[in-house]
Amino acid sequence: MRLRRSVIAAVTVLGLALVSACNNGDDGKEADSGLTKVSYLTSFNTFGREAYAYVALEKGYFKDAGFDVKISPGSGTVDVMKLVAGGQADYGIGDFTATVITLANQKLPVTTVGMIHQRSMAAIVSLEGYGIKGPKDLVGKSVGDQPGSTNTVMFPVYAKKVGIDPKSVKFIPSPPAGLPALLASGKVPAIGQFVVGKPLIEKADKEKHRKAVVLPYGEALPDLYGNAIITRTDLAKDHPDQVTKFTGALLKGLQDSYDDPAGSAEILKKYVPNTDLAVATEELTIMKDYTKPKDYQGPLGAVSLDRVNKVITALEDADQIKPKGSVKPEDVVNLSLAPKS
Repeated sequence: MRLRRSVIAAVTVLGLALVSACNNGDDGKEADSGLTKVSYLTSFNTFGREAYAYVALEKGYFKDAGFDVKISPGSGTVDVMKLVAGGQADYGIGDFTATVITLANQKLPVTTVGMIHQRSMAAIVSLEGYGIKGPKDLVGKSVGDQPGSTNTVMFPVYAKKVGIDPKSVKFIPSPPAGLPALLASGKVPAIGQFVVGKPLIEKADKEKHRKAVVLPYGEALPDLYGNAIITRTDLAKDHPDQVTKFTGALLKGLQDSYDDPAGSAEILKKYVPNTDLAVATEELTIMKDYTKPKDYQGPLGAVSLDRVNKVITALEDADQIKPKGSVKPEDVVNLSLAPKS
């Protein structure tokens, strides 16, 4: 799970001159504005699924909590973790399962402090006509995906649960931006994708207008969380109030995107002009069932110790964490700062 050279280049081009929290003085405030400068990374790019951060910015939730927030596009869980760990960002979003696997292999100084999704959005996606209708149809097939992506990292866990050999499926390294077109062209019969990518994939298949076939990991593995809020371990330890306030403001934006997908897509477009409103709105609508599944009764963003233990156990059983017992819940999540279920 090494930081890929291509990602380094992308980060350079995008100019992620991210500003660490200044923490000038005892209260961590900037003298001129009275606001703490904070840098934040989306989980991946600026798709509709990321709109909640821009909603929190636009509606003043961050400002009301005492923050001057700079939002920059992330490029996947592992890269977000490394940038946060290195101090180039204060907060970021990454898939919780991929975070646990990464921390089992690399002792990065990061922790999670809340959940964006109560159910994993990772999936394998195909199109009608490619002969993939269920998990067992993946045997012998190729899947296009970015190396080290959440879908790739988690696939052995999913494969074991649905009863197929993970080695029977070949993952083809492919740039994320080109995945929908790669699938539409038939060069691969499936790609790794979040479930909310369905409208984007169907849009890319503009010639044949086929429906996407989505195989969500969360259906087979309901205990897996989706994206989580990540910060540095020292920031969580030394400035717990800041972390709690930032998380609260971000979750207010998430609640608004849950309540009003179309309005949230409009806000995203204000900050990201090339946003396709229809696609962004549909992404946010699909995401509602993962942010708050129908059978979920807890508060937004909550973390359960029992579920964290189940995630770790599932990863151990799939040989994604070795040796067993080497990762504890406190190694991956700060339960004292996260909302409780």
